[in-house]
Amino acid sequence: MSEDKKIREPLARHLLIHGKVQGVYYRASAEKEAMRLGLSGWVRNRFSGEVEAVVYGPEADVDAFIDWAREGPPAAEVTRIEISSAEPPDEGFRVLPTA
Repeated sequence: MSEDKKIREPLARHLLIHGKVQGVYYRASAEKEAMRLGLSGWVRNRFSGEVEAVVYGPEADVDAFIDWAREGPPAAEVTRIEISSAEPPDEGFRVLPTA
């Protein structure tokens, strides 16, 4: 596969973001970043303290979102992110209720 095609090939990733990521506008900032990149998916808080997200779009844009997620908004302190494959979500990006 050519590098150019790989960059445009759509894929979905599930992210579980650990650290100080609740109460710091992480979800709202993630939604804004995903929309800026034209990604579909969702983001939500977990009762266990993490933020969970699924993002879908061209590989380069998904990678850009993951790079952003490693830092998050200014008040966040991300300690690690677990990344795995995911099923493509519905169109659009939204903030889901805590689960």
